[in-house]
Amino acid sequence: MCYSAQIEADYKKFTRATGAEDVSLKEFFERYWRRQPRLPFKTPKAMDRWFTGGPLANPEIAQHIADFNAGEIAKLEQDVFKQKKRLADAERTLQTRTTKKALEDQRIATDKIAWALGKLADLKRPELVPRDARIFPGWYAPVVISEGGRRVVVPMRYQCRLPGWNEAIERKYPGTYNARRDKLEGPWSKLFGHQHGIMVVNRFYENVERLDTDGKPHNVVLEFQPQIEQPMVVACLWSRCPTPDGDLLSFAAITDEPPAEVAAAGHDRCIIPIKPEHIEAWLNPNPNNLAACYAILDDRERPYYEHRVALAA
Repeated sequence: MCYSAQIEADYKKFTRATGAEDVSLKEFFERYWRRQPRLPFKTPKAMDRWFTGGPLANPEIAQHIADFNAGEIAKLEQDVFKQKKRLADAERTLQTRTTKKALEDQRIATDKIAWALGKLADLKRPELVPRDARIFPGWYAPVVISEGGRRVVVPMRYQCRLPGWNEAIERKYPGTYNARRDKLEGPWSKLFGHQHGIMVVNRFYENVERLDTDGKPHNVVLEFQPQIEQPMVVACLWSRCPTPDGDLLSFAAITDEPPAEVAAAGHDRCIIPIKPEHIEAWLNPNPNNLAACYAILDDRERPYYEHRVALAA
């Protein structure tokens, strides 16, 4: 499962890789506006920068982003204040006696303060760093689809809500950020051959089980980086579902059996990067010719993936 990916942060490189001709500012505006403040969701800082000072600078969208970030900063600062008080109380107790509660409060408060200060630093930091382009399930990312014969960039949630589903059904199937190739004519049949998209990524991340020195299993996050000159254009399926708060646009990356080096690293799935010459056909599929869709997935880019233990997100 591709549980996390680093999208292409540079808008010019993004459009060059996808051939995108337009950006749905309406969809981006509605998503950022809808986030204020009742329905918070996460967006990569790199995508936000497209609208706050990048090539798509838009004062209305930028204001929504600024307002949301200000609210997040206020909540984090309040939490830091609360946890510092908790820490001080615990340390005051520990000066006179050692209690299980005081030790737990000390540990938890210390961890929460460090986490919150890290998030505050990220929100206030003006420059971009590589992790600002990383997405996780539930986050929004730029996806290219075909609308009226034009390739359009739209914001979509990385976790697909299948047609006919509601929020309650979706909660039962949290893994729908990926669509298995061998299930495309099963659970994904209403989207495969109908609603195809692409996202652009530079690397992806997977949870892998490793054994420690005592032989006990533990989880490690591996970063897989393709040895390829251009960013990967990843095959996706997408859906538009009505909700009480407006349409939900969401997508999933298609995954398949991994190449040998990914399997050797301990993971059993891999996203599918399609070739540039197949983008047009992929975005405009013929539902009566699924064989052509499978042929595009089979005639994929096949880079070699180097891997390493990922740094903290």
